[in-house]
Formats: sequence, structure tokens, C-alpha cells
Amino acid sequence: MENSFETKPKSSKGLTILLTIVALILLASVVVLFYRLNDTKKQAAETEQYLETQKSSLTNELQDLIGEYDGLKSNNDSLNMKLTEQQEKIKKLIGYQASNIQKIKLYEKELKTLRDVLKSYIAQVDSLTTRNQELITENSDVKGKLDVARNDNVKLSAEKEDLSSKVQKAAVITTSNVSVSPLNKRGKVEDNAGKITKLKVDFTLRENAIAAAGAKDIYIRITRPDDLVLAYSEGDVFSFQGENIVYSAKRQVEYDNKDIEVSIYWDNNNQLIVGTYTVDIFTDGALIGTTKFIIKKK
Repeated sequence: MENSFETKPKSSKGLTILLTIVALILLASVVVLFYRLNDTKKQAAETEQYLETQKSSLTNELQDLIGEYDGLKSNNDSLNMKLTEQQEKIKKLIGYQASNIQKIKLYEKELKTLRDVLKSYIAQVDSLTTRNQELITENSDVKGKLDVARNDNVKLSAEKEDLSSKVQKAAVITTSNVSVSPLNKRGKVEDNAGKITKLKVDFTLRENAIAAAGAKDIYIRITRPDDLVLAYSEGDVFSFQGENIVYSAKRQVEYDNKDIEVSIYWDNNNQLIVGTYTVDIFTDGALIGTTKFIIKKK
């Protein structure tokens, strides 16, 4: 009986110790969980702040990119349309909700693609600018000769009756009734540069018994108000007074020393601007006709 009374106090004491240990473990677990929750909230806040910072930075870069695309716009309607399309893509990207790391990376990838596209357009604009400058320079070199030839052409038309003193000039075919009609896609006369699809040059090759008969290559050279010659290719050239110069369009006709009506078309490739244009007509290495026309609006 004595042994029985001694066991109960020991058992009660052991239970108390065990409950105390369990309570301490639970308390420790609660403390650890509390700190972990705080760390998780802190990390979430830091991630959100990072995402906002990244998106703000990328948005600023995209806004700058819109301005860079604006700076490339010119008189080339086709290129301007492509630049505007890229700007619309940028505006849609700015409105994109980048809410996680994966979307931010996609955002950055799209920005890189847009920058690569911008570089290609810059290269294209530089190439066009260089070529236009070359054409303007080339045109400036021959402008003096053309002015002289135009004056000679006017004199030739006025003095053609005096064949005895001007045999060589009299052998040159002349033109009359030279006119230019800017046409829209319906074939109607149009004075808006943006709606003109082609230019039609009409004239009469005059009767000339002295000139050589046969197949004649007729060239037209259209010069813009800024002295740029409208041409499809730098390889489209003909010989004039010892130099190869660019032409806009050409046509071959059969000349039998009698009056013949001729029309030559130039298809617009988005190079027209507002102002006064000059059209020169050539054959057999000579300038045979000149006229001017005006495009009034864009």
C-alpha cells in the first residue's frame, strides 16, 4: 500500500512537466509562424514595389520611343503609315497590366523588339535621305545644261522657218500642246498629292521632214519643287549632252515625220509634294519640250 501512495505524486508531476513542454512548443511555433507571415508580407510588398518601379521605367522608355518614331516621319506616306502602326503598338503596350515577373519580362521583350524595328526604320530613312541627296546633287549638276537647252528649244520653235541657217537644230523633232494631268485612281484629274495615283503627260511630236524617221525612245523627266527628280531606279538613265541623267518614264513610238499624238504615264510612288513641277521631254539626246504644272494641296 505504501508503494501505491508514492506512485501517484510522481505521475502527476510528470504530466505537469509534459504539458508545460507542449505549451512551450506551441508557443514557439506560434512565434515562428508569426515572423514567417511578417516576412512573407514584407517580401510581397517589396515584389509589388519592384514591379511598379520596373513598369514605370519601361513606360517612360516607351513614351520616349513614341517621340523617336515621330522624329522619323517625312513626306513619304508609305513609311509614315508604318511608323504610325508601330506607335499604336507602343500605346497598347503602355496600357498593358504587368502584374508579375513573367509579364514584366514579356514587357521588356516587346520593348526590345520595338527598338530593333526603330533601328531598321532609321537605317531605311538614312538610305532614302542619302539617295535623295544624290539625286538632288545630280540634278543640280545638269540643271544649268537643261536651262540652256530649254532656251534653245523655245528659240527653235520660234525660228524653225529659217532652215537655211539652222539645219542641225531644224533636224530636231519639236513638240507642241504639252500638258500634264494628275489623275486619281478613277482616272479623274486630281490636285491633292495624297490622292494622285499617276501623272499623264500629253504632247504632239511635230512633223519634221528633215528628222530621221523610225523608232524613237521618248523620255520624260519630272522634277519636284525641291529639285528632286522623280525616278523609280537610279539605273533608269539616258544620255544627254555627254552625261547619263535619270528619267521618270519613257515610251517608244514609231515616227514617220508627221505629227503624232503621244501620252506617257508616270505611276506615283508616294513621292509627290505640294508646289510647282517641271516636266522635260527628250528624244535622240535632245530636249524637245518643257512644261510646268502645280500640285496645290496635300
